[in-house]
Amino acid sequence: MPRFFIDRPIFAWVIALFILVFGGVALTKLPIAQYPTVAPPSVVISATYPGASAKTLDESVISVIEQELNGSPGLAYMESVSQANGTGTITVTFETGTNIDLAQVDVQNRLSRATPRLPAAVTQQGVKVDKSRSNVLMFVMLSSTNPAYDPVALGDYASRNILPELQRVTGIGQVQLFGTEKAMRIWVDPAKLVSYGLSLSEVNAAIRAQNALVPAGSLGDRPNLIDQTMTATVVVNGQLESTAQFGNIVLRARTDGSTVRLKDVARIELGAQTYGTYARLNGKPALGMSVQLSPTGNALESATLVKARMAELKKYFPQGVDYSFPYDTSGFIKISISQVVETLAEAVILVFLVMYLFLQNIRYTLIPTLVVPVALLGTFGVMAAAGFSINVLTMFGMVLAIGILVDDAIVVVENVERLMAQEGLSPYEATKKAMGQISGAIIGITVVLVSVFIPMAFFAGSVGNIYRQFSMSMVASMLFSAFLALSLTPALCATLLKPVPDDHHEKGGFFGWFNRFFTSTTHGYENLAAKLVRRGGRVLIIYALIVGAVGWLYVRMPSAFLPNEDQGNLIVNVQLPPGATAPRTEAVISQVEDYFMKQPEVQSVVGVVGFSFSGTGQNAALGFVTLKDFDERKGEAHSAQALAKRAFGALMGIRDAFIYPLNPPPIRELGNATGFSLRLQDRGGLGHDALLGARNQLLGMLRESKIVTGVRPDGLEDAPQLQLDIDRDKAYALGVSFDAISATLSTALGSSYINDFPNQARLQRVVVQADAQARMQPEQILQINVSNNQGQSVPLSAFVRARWVSGQMQAVRYNGYPAMRLAGDAAPGYSTGQAMAEMEALAAKLPPGIGIEWTGLSREEQLSGSQATTLLVFSLLAVFLCLAALYESWSIPFAVMLVVPLGILGSLLGANLRDLPNDVFFKVGLITIIGLSAKNAILIIEFARELQSKGMGVLEATLQACHLRFRPIIMTSVAFILGVLPLVVSTGAGSASQRAIGTGVMSGMIAATVLAVFFVPVFFVVVRRFFPARPATQAVESSHE
Repeated sequence: MPRFFIDRPIFAWVIALFILVFGGVALTKLPIAQYPTVAPPSVVISATYPGASAKTLDESVISVIEQELNGSPGLAYMESVSQANGTGTITVTFETGTNIDLAQVDVQNRLSRATPRLPAAVTQQGVKVDKSRSNVLMFVMLSSTNPAYDPVALGDYASRNILPELQRVTGIGQVQLFGTEKAMRIWVDPAKLVSYGLSLSEVNAAIRAQNALVPAGSLGDRPNLIDQTMTATVVVNGQLESTAQFGNIVLRARTDGSTVRLKDVARIELGAQTYGTYARLNGKPALGMSVQLSPTGNALESATLVKARMAELKKYFPQGVDYSFPYDTSGFIKISISQVVETLAEAVILVFLVMYLFLQNIRYTLIPTLVVPVALLGTFGVMAAAGFSINVLTMFGMVLAIGILVDDAIVVVENVERLMAQEGLSPYEATKKAMGQISGAIIGITVVLVSVFIPMAFFAGSVGNIYRQFSMSMVASMLFSAFLALSLTPALCATLLKPVPDDHHEKGGFFGWFNRFFTSTTHGYENLAAKLVRRGGRVLIIYALIVGAVGWLYVRMPSAFLPNEDQGNLIVNVQLPPGATAPRTEAVISQVEDYFMKQPEVQSVVGVVGFSFSGTGQNAALGFVTLKDFDERKGEAHSAQALAKRAFGALMGIRDAFIYPLNPPPIRELGNATGFSLRLQDRGGLGHDALLGARNQLLGMLRESKIVTGVRPDGLEDAPQLQLDIDRDKAYALGVSFDAISATLSTALGSSYINDFPNQARLQRVVVQADAQARMQPEQILQINVSNNQGQSVPLSAFVRARWVSGQMQAVRYNGYPAMRLAGDAAPGYSTGQAMAEMEALAAKLPPGIGIEWTGLSREEQLSGSQATTLLVFSLLAVFLCLAALYESWSIPFAVMLVVPLGILGSLLGANLRDLPNDVFFKVGLITIIGLSAKNAILIIEFARELQSKGMGVLEATLQACHLRFRPIIMTSVAFILGVLPLVVSTGAGSASQRAIGTGVMSGMIAATVLAVFFVPVFFVVVRRFFPARPATQAVESSHE
C-alpha cells in the first residue's frame, strides 16, 4: 500500500482532500453539548388532588398508579413524592438506551388502567405525563413597570402568549410557570350562608347548573319542509363570562319573587388560579418560567432558539413589560467547549515546535503537521455519522489524539531522514526502504492503541455513554492517522523532501548545541542500557517493587465519578420550620437575596417562593444565583465553591431557616448537588414512625463519622396538623350524611374546581372556596355549617372534635417502598466512594426491615466503579491478544505488557500529588497510558526482533534497536507530553475536567518514557532467554538469502 501511494502522490492528496471536505461539512452539522446524554431517560407523571394531605394523596393516588407501573419494560427505578398541598409526582427512570417515546406510550397505557380507580377530583384536574430532564436549563423572567400588569396579570399573559410558544421550541421538554393564570374565584362567607340557610354544596350545584354549555342545534335543519327557505344556528348564552354575571347566579328563588343571589353570600373576582408558587428577580416580584430540556434535546441549540423566540415575542409585549434570562446554564457549555478548542490549538502549536526542534527542517516538520487537520476532520465526520455531539469528552479525545496522531507520521519522517543522511539515498528510494522497515511497527502500534480503546465502547449504563464518546473519537482519529501514515505521509516524503547533500556538515548555533547534547544523551543512555541488560535479575527486583507500589497506590486512591466544576452559578435551598407561612419565607429569601447581591462575584439572583428541591409548600424556597463571567472573578477565592462555603457560614445567622447553598453537579440531570444521594426504605412495613426513627438513628451515628460530612434529610419534615374527629353516629342522628361533610370541608378549606368559563377566547376555571378570614383558626372551621336531609343547617361543632397532631408534609416512595431521602458529601480528603461505603456500613446497623438504595449520580457511580476494573483488565487482555496475533508469538507480547505498570505508576503519582481522585477521566487517562506505554515498547521490540531474525545475537540486536529507536521514542513522547500540557495547566471554565484528564496522562507518559527505555531492553532479553526465537524462521530466511 505505501508503495502504491509513493508512486501516485496526487491520489493520496485526493483522498486526504475528500476526508477534509467530509469532515468540514460534518463539523458545521454536529450539535454542541457539555456532556453526552448521560442521565438515564425518565418520564414524569404529575397528579393534583386539591385539599388532600400528603398521606391521603400517597395512598389513594400515587400508590395506585405505582402498582400498575411495575414491570414496564426497561424500568430502572421510580420515585414518587406526595406533597401536603395536594400535588404529587412520580418520576419513572428507565435504563440508558431505552427508547423514551415508546416508554412514554407504555407509561400512558399503564396509567389508563389505573385511572378508573382514582378519585374523581384527581381525574377532573387531569393526570399529566411529561418526558423532560429534571434539571432547569434556564429561567425566563417577565417583569413589569406597568401597574396594570401585576404578577397575576403577567402570569395570565405568559400562559396565553409565551408558554405555548416556548413549549413548541425544538428540544424543550416542559416549561414550568412560577406564577399562575387567572380564574373566576368565588370567595364564600360561611356566616352569610348560615343567615340565608344555605350550604356550600348548594352553591356548587347552582354554579354547575347555571354556568353550562348549551349546544342548541339549528333552525330549519334537515329533514325540513319543502317551503323552508333558510337555516340558522341557534346560540344560547349558557356559559357566564363576567364577575357581574356570576354574581347574579340564583341560589334560591321564592314564589313571592324574592331571590338569594351568589353576590349576596360571596365576594367574586377574577383572581389567580393557584396561590402556590411565585418568583422574584433581584428582590422584586416577577414572573418566572423554568425551561427544561426534553431527554433528546440539545442544551446549547435549544437555549439559543428560546432566546431568539423571546426576542421575536418582545414585539407584541404590552407596554412596560420586559423579559430577561437571569439564570442560564447553557453559557457554561459554550465557554467550556471554547476552552477545549483553545487547548486543542495550543496542543497543535506545541507539537509543531517539538517536531521542529528534533527535525530542524521546516519541510520535515510540515509533513506530520499536515496529517493533524486531516485526521481530526475525518474524526468529526465519523462522529456525525455515529450521531455523536461535540462535547467535552469527544474534544478531550481529540486533544489526547493530537500527540498520538503525529506519532505515526514522525516515525515515518524520522526514518526517511535517517536513511537519507546515513545511506545517501534519494527521497524516493529512502521512503520506499523506510516504509518497508516500519509499516509493521505502524500497524502494530495502531492495532494496540485501537484495541485498548475498543472495550470502552461496550460499557453499559450512562458511564458507558461517557466512555463511548472517548473511545469513538480516539479510535477514529487513530485509524485515520495510521491510514495517512501509510498513504499521505510517504507520498509527501517522496515528493516534498530534498536529498541530503553529500557534503552535509554539522549544524551550528542552537540546533548544533541541541544535536550534540542529544547525541551525548543517547550515548549515555546506550551505555546504561547495556549495563542494565547484563544485570537482568536486579532490574527485575526493582520492577517487582514498582509493581507493588502501583498496586498499593491504586487501592488507596479515593474514587469519584466526575470532577466538580465551577459552572458560574449556585443553587440555594431554603427550608423554614414546618408550618411556616409564605410571608415568613419571603422575609428569609429577601435576606438571602440581599446577601448575594452584595457579593462582588454575583450578577443576579432569582428567588422562587413555595417551591424547592426538598418539596413544595409555604415554608420552602429556592434561589438561583448567577455569577459574573470567569474573566471578572479570577482566583480560587472567587470560585463558585468558595462563594458557596462563604455564604453557608454567613447565612447560618438567619435564625428562622435552614439555608443550604449548593454548587450544581457536573451532570445536572443526575441530581441537584454534588456528593451522594440515597433513599432509606421501609421494606418491612414498619410504618412512618419507625422509618423516621431509623433515619434519626442513622443521622446520630453519622455525627461520629470522619468520612462523611453535611448529611442532610432532603425533604420536608413532619409538621403540626389539625385532625378533625367526626362522630359518625351523632352526625347520622342529626341527619347529616358523610358526603355532605366531605363536600363542605373540601370546598371551604381545599377549594372546589366547579367547571370552566370563557375569558378572552380561552376557557379558565371557576373555583369556590371559603373567604380567607373564615378559615384562619380551628374554631372558625367548627363554625362552618352543613345541610342535613331536612334542609336545616347544622354546625360542624355539633359532631366534630378538633385536635393537634404531627403528620407528614411529604410522603416519598422509592421503588414502591415508603422512603426518606438523604443527601451528603464526603469529608475533605475522602472520596464519594469511601463515603458511600461508610453509609452502607452504618445502614447495616439499623433495625431489620430498613434498607437503603442509591439513586441518581450515586447509583451511576456504583455501577461505574464496579465496571472500571473489568474495563482495565479487558483493555490489557485486548492488547495482549492483538500483539500475539501480530507477532505470531506468545512471549513477545508478554515483554511488551510488562511495561504497562511503569506508565500507571506515573499516572498514580501525578494524581496523588495533585490530590485528584480516581474518576472517569482518570480511568480514561489510565487506558490511554496502557496503549502508549505499549507503543514505546513496540518501537524497540519490533526492531530488535527483526535484527535478531537477520542473525544478530539477542544482546546486540537489543542494543542496536535501542540505539536506532531512542530518538523517535523521545520525540513522539515529548510531542505527546507537550500536547497534553495545556490540559494540565488550564484555568477558567471547565478546567477541573481538563486537569483531571491531563494530569494522569502527562505524568503517566513521562514515567512510561523515562522508565520504559531502560526496562524494555531488559524485558526483551529476559523473555528471549526463557523463550528463544524459533530457529525455523532463521533457517527459512537464510535459504532466501
